[in-house]
Amino acid sequence: MFSTGQLIFALFFVVAFTSIIILMYRKDAKGHKIHYSGSYKILIGFILAIVALFLIKVFVH
Repeated sequence: MFSTGQLIFALFFVVAFTSIIILMYRKDAKGHKIHYSGSYKILIGFILAIVALFLIKVFVH
């Protein structure tokens, strides 16, 4: 289905992409702690809103 060259390229791409993402995340980790310190509250709010919509759908329908 795929040629040998395509498989080698895909393997190289996945390894390179993953390593670059990990390196960039480590570099930005300090900034994330400073600028996004209260973001978990937003996440909890979104989850609660989705659960509320689901409950409304279950009980009204």
